[in-house]
Amino acid sequence: MNMKKLNYTSFFYLILGLVAGVFYREYTKMNNFLGTTVLSSVHSHILVLGFFFFLIVTILAYLFKLNEDKGFSAWYIVYNLGLLITIGTFVARGMLQVNGADFKGLSHIAGTGHAILGIALVWFMLLLQKSLKVVALKASKTN
Repeated sequence: MNMKKLNYTSFFYLILGLVAGVFYREYTKMNNFLGTTVLSSVHSHILVLGFFFFLIVTILAYLFKLNEDKGFSAWYIVYNLGLLITIGTFVARGMLQVNGADFKGLSHIAGTGHAILGIALVWFMLLLQKSLKVVALKASKTN
């Protein structure tokens, strides 16, 4: 996977995060909702777990060739899947809260998204450790 794709992914989550912030403001205003809803945190979650995270991944890929690991592409798919499921359940839960409704199965879907995301974060750290070892080994061979 190339770094350009990582940069585009970061940019995608930047736009999605900004849209989520506008959506929260406009959706609650349109429905005259003054209470508490998880929609208020969707914006920041997308920016941190999507935009900033992939910005950091892009830099790490540049510095340590993290993206050259054979498991990196699979990790990329799993992480994005977990993040998008989590974001989707946040938005669904928030819209239900604004409308005074509920969907009992949503917690299970959200839990699955969080579990996938958690696994992907641990997997990412393992990929990073592996890449750091490879870089350190190459550096010691050149000295």
